[in-house]
Amino acid sequence: MPIPRRYSTDAIVLSRFDLGEADRVLTLITPTGGKLKAIAKGIRRPTSRLGGSLEPFAELNLVLARGRTFDVVTEVRVGHAWLRLRDALEPAATAWYLAELADRSLEERHAAEPLYLLLRRAYELLDAEMAPGRVARWYEMHLLDELGQRPEVDRCVECDRVLEAAERFRWVPPLGGILCDRCPGPSHDRTAISLDAVKLLKAYQRLDIEAISELRLAADIERETEAALREFVRVALERDARSLAFLDEVRMRQTAVRPLPS
Repeated sequence: MPIPRRYSTDAIVLSRFDLGEADRVLTLITPTGGKLKAIAKGIRRPTSRLGGSLEPFAELNLVLARGRTFDVVTEVRVGHAWLRLRDALEPAATAWYLAELADRSLEERHAAEPLYLLLRRAYELLDAEMAPGRVARWYEMHLLDELGQRPEVDRCVECDRVLEAAERFRWVPPLGGILCDRCPGPSHDRTAISLDAVKLLKAYQRLDIEAISELRLAADIERETEAALREFVRVALERDARSLAFLDEVRMRQTAVRPLPS
């Protein structure tokens, strides 16, 4: 039976770039078709009926026609727009970062429903004004889980001994997690990590995001955990996320203009 030329799917825009005078190429994540590239012809013309619907930070219902190089968007309807997410710079910058991680984690045309649902849920949380940093850490941890690269935080990655609270820990992403103090490990790529940061990493693995959002945490522990997970993601994906520079700049600006307590 021949494959129908036209098909419909839910989708979220991961990235986009302009092509020619009026077209735009979109990288989409879809539940069953995985990551794919599609072209929206003439979308940059004022008279385009696709208009401003093909935007990031929205769940879209698309009708596409299969093409040789790119599939072609023929119809679009906004299923759900996360409007509050766009109103503040940090949630929006975080959303771009999460989209980039999804993009770099997927091969084209491979089913990706778990990652699609993970990104969709993260956008819902950002839209609900949950702390962007905690949403990002939760997303990073679950993305690693989906990729089969869940960090080991309960046992030493070298000797498989259960870690004890009284000992010192080292974070070694190339080995897959925590190295105990008894194992020498490699002479590079190891960073001391505190017991509190280890506990928080365990929380991101075991607690739901609503419970994590209620935790009262010291700022330095959150920063330590952020650095640890970012490094693990960088090693897992074998590259740095380009969007992190913009996200960090946004956060630095917000810190700089934050009023002092009276």
